[in-house]
Amino acid sequence: MHFAKNHNMKDLFERIVNNKGPLGKWASQAEGYFVFPKLDGPISNKMHFNGKKVLTWSINDYLGLANHPEVRKADAEAAKDYGMAYPMGARMMSGHTEFHEQLEEECAKFVNKEKAYLVNFGYQGMVSAIDALVTKNDVIVYDMDAHACIIDGVRLHHGKRFTFRHNDIESLETNLKRAEKLANENNGGILVISEGVFGMRGEQGKLKEIVALKKKYNFRLLVDDAHGFGTLGKTGAGTGEEQGVQNDIDVYFATFAKSMAGIGAFFAADKDVIQYLQYNMRSQIFAKSLPMAMVKGALKRLDMIRTMPELKNKLWENTNALQNGLKENGFNIGSTNTCVTPVFLEGDIPEAMVMVKDLRENYDIFTSIVVYPVIPKGLILLRLIPTTSHTLDDVEVTLKAFTNIREKLKGGVYKRIAETMMKA
Repeated sequence: MHFAKNHNMKDLFERIVNNKGPLGKWASQAEGYFVFPKLDGPISNKMHFNGKKVLTWSINDYLGLANHPEVRKADAEAAKDYGMAYPMGARMMSGHTEFHEQLEEECAKFVNKEKAYLVNFGYQGMVSAIDALVTKNDVIVYDMDAHACIIDGVRLHHGKRFTFRHNDIESLETNLKRAEKLANENNGGILVISEGVFGMRGEQGKLKEIVALKKKYNFRLLVDDAHGFGTLGKTGAGTGEEQGVQNDIDVYFATFAKSMAGIGAFFAADKDVIQYLQYNMRSQIFAKSLPMAMVKGALKRLDMIRTMPELKNKLWENTNALQNGLKENGFNIGSTNTCVTPVFLEGDIPEAMVMVKDLRENYDIFTSIVVYPVIPKGLILLRLIPTTSHTLDDVEVTLKAFTNIREKLKGGVYKRIAETMMKA
């Protein structure tokens, strides 16, 4: 059989070589330093970068549990007892244990829900949960600033989806009206998705205002509380507790990757919903169970969050000192009402690169940098993550350094260096 050659056809990799994507195009200037940097040494307020000690504001170890002696001991004992393989296989087939059940029960109780379901990665768990919760007849309405894992989950949806303007309740209501009309026509339901804490700008989702709309519209609410769990609420149970609306969140999600300093995540909801997820979430049905060492480690971490309020108290002492200090020194930290501390400065990407290099090399401070397309053109966001491991001295050193770099930015120092670099 002879196939005619299609002259319009391209080699699949042609695009990949020629168009590296919005981040990839900076790879030659940025790799190994601005992207894929290597932070070495124990996770703490100070780590090693490029052979020198730097004050680190980029690690989501909010409660300082990553290297807490009790945590390290629990992890080491669990690894010694079980290795890193047990249990093998998916939960449904051969990867289920009493300790996985125990962790689920304790997580559910802690966040005041009937039942919880453990998943092995937060990102894939969220993608898969959205996929499981809706059919093509249902409509999804979600915050336009939602995390990539939510966007990827929504992409799997075969029905209609609407975004609402970030934290804008009027915009949400407009879209709920559209969704309601469609859901009625299709005999479907509505899923609203927001976050407890938006990880870039540090704003809490307006959960209280969202759940108030349940009086007017029939929808269910899914909340991704990756950054809120452990850091917000009287007991550390997250943003729902903080805003007094935990009971009105239909599906609550938290990850172990931040406050719990580990791997894994969980969903918490009414028992019928959780059972449905257990039997229908593809990423869990067809994936290996969370290793026992991590499960035992997570039980220890959860116990410490429950019994050691001083961890969260210290986190907030550091957060308040940092945020108040930045505001007093005239910095723009946006509208954060969480530990995530964004510092907004004006400048373009080359200037941002020079400034961050200066911060790391000459001031020994390591922060994450966020630029367009994540935030608007002409803005640079330096994101600081305070933790329990930081000290008030760390805050003072950082405030002095930031005051210095701002002067250089305003005075055009970084612009001149950037122009010279771009010409070279």
